[in-house]
Amino acid sequence: VQLQASGGGLVQAGDSLKLSCAASGRTFSSGWFRQAPGKEREFVAAVTWVGGSTYYADSVKGRFPISRDNAKNTVYLQMNNLKPEDTAVYYCAGSLAGWVSSRGEDYNYWGQGTQVTVSS
Repeated sequence: VQLQASGGGLVQAGDSLKLSCAASGRTFSSGWFRQAPGKEREFVAAVTWVGGSTYYADSVKGRFPISRDNAKNTVYLQMNNLKPEDTAVYYCAGSLAGWVSSRGEDYNYWGQGTQVTVSS
């Protein structure tokens, strides 16, 4: 399964961006992670393809709803009220597990990443 992430860019604090991740095949759950310069990769949000269960990091809960379009095999991350601390490379990931997970090791496939930069 190949994952293609898109939608990143340079925005100002308070703006919104919508990331997309198109998959070439089916997985059972998908997630978004991010990595800021000099920091470890961190979990952002995840969703199951069946049932639509979601799970969020506390830092983005209420601001970054995750959704999926089964027909398009695409998962989205709507990022609202962006903050400078949200600046990072965002990666989408696909898992063959049928539950949401915040652990990177539970994901089998990874996209190439898309840069999000939020200026103050």
